[in-house]
Amino acid sequence: MLFSPLALGELELPNRLVMAPLTRLRAGEDGVAGPLIAEHYRQRASLGLIVSEGTYPSPAGRSYPGQPGIVTEEQVAGWKQVTDAVHAEGGRMFAQVMHGGRVSHADITGGNTIVAPSAVAIEGDVRTPSGKQPYPVPHALTTDELPLVIQEFVAASLNAIEAGFDGVELHSANGYLLHEFLAPNANVRTDSYGGSPENRARFVIETVNAVVAAIGANRVGIRISPEHNVQGIAEVDAADVRATYEVLVDSIAPLNLAYLSILHHEPGGELVQDLRARFGGAFLVNTGFSVVTTREEAVALMADGHADAVVVGRPAIANPDLARRWNESLPLNEPDPSTFYADGAEGYTDYPAYAG
Repeated sequence: MLFSPLALGELELPNRLVMAPLTRLRAGEDGVAGPLIAEHYRQRASLGLIVSEGTYPSPAGRSYPGQPGIVTEEQVAGWKQVTDAVHAEGGRMFAQVMHGGRVSHADITGGNTIVAPSAVAIEGDVRTPSGKQPYPVPHALTTDELPLVIQEFVAASLNAIEAGFDGVELHSANGYLLHEFLAPNANVRTDSYGGSPENRARFVIETVNAVVAAIGANRVGIRISPEHNVQGIAEVDAADVRATYEVLVDSIAPLNLAYLSILHHEPGGELVQDLRARFGGAFLVNTGFSVVTTREEAVALMADGHADAVVVGRPAIANPDLARRWNESLPLNEPDPSTFYADGAEGYTDYPAYAG
């Protein structure tokens, strides 16, 4: 089942292994994906689908030094080299569009104001080019500013299609801007975008609809991570979590998106499987950051009918030919965490394919 084809939007995937969006920070100060990034993704083209690392849709949405963008002509041209390389190997690739929201600092955004649903800072420090600094109190987006941010997502998605991507994944997980609107501790607004589950889901729903109107539902996926309490998110009330994500999924299900991707530590649990039933379309699961997904787990998720495809991260970092290795039960390279967020080819393009 894991190695059988899957229809995803208008794509036909040769297998049901999806490369997770993985922050790697190799795009330099200008945020342009260069030849090294193209080679990295080219090597992994045999996976059923590649989802790019999070790409920022505006300078204010950049979360990390070295993160790539999809704003400027140079950035679009850089990604075109990447998608050309992946397609030349027969691969398929979506761009993850990620606005970092309050997970950033003005030293990272080039002085652009850090924005969020509410003026609530993350506790702790952020790594900037000039060292660790406390997370700033973000500017609470006004109601008039929200449509402008949505248009940034739309423009980035149009740029992704121009750059040759097969579609886009909207990042509504892991504590970034869209997730911040969903989370009651990050969104303390008192207008129509805050308070109730319906109001907190509104901005995400409007963003999805706007992107679908621009590029077509068959080219749009969305990633969510309910109860994934990282980067200042606290979704701790189970009833509120269920209500919020039910509103979100019920609202976007009629659009017939390419897929819903969910990161959760219990992919077979009641919450996740209820959201899957509500969505009704292609459903991707990722078990999270705490445990590395194994071949046995991926096979079991498919055998138990819990997903249509499995999203994998670290195994795909260390094994460019992961689809073959897992299909043939071959030994794996071990990933080196010390090179995940480094510069250069080490730990990026130098993991060997299986010899034999």
